Amino acid sequence: MAEHEPAGRQLARTDRLELAVARDGPRCVWCGRELDRLVHPTTDHLVPRVKGGPSWLENEAAACRRCNGQRGHASPVDWLLECRRRGWPADPAWLRRRLEELDAAIAERGGQRRARPYVQAQLRRARRLSDAA
Repeated sequence: MAEHEPAGRQLARTDRLELAVARDGPRCVWCGRELDRLVHPTTDHLVPRVKGGPSWLENEAAACRRCNGQRGHASPVDWLLECRRRGWPADPAWLRRRLEELDAAIAERGGQRRARPYVQAQLRRARRLSDAA
């Protein structure tokens, strides 16, 4: 179980969002805009729910509404590359760490049949990106 989650129960979405902001800082992980009263944080799933991504802290990041909406169901690596193309400070090393944590959480908790191969493929791509940076 993740260190932030009590055994046997899932944290509420707002609690996971607060923990993601505390973990990643008060800026959108993609574009770098400060998350405040004007730019509200949203829960962005690294592995989209439609691709089998769980609602676990390890699969969530704090992003602004603009980035979360524009990303849609794009893969995290594809969206990171798009953010970099736009001149935004999306960090390949950050994405790699998040995907490694998600991969470890899936291995520990089990399940997530649909998400597991997706995470591993994205992790391979993120490793190549962060090694090249």
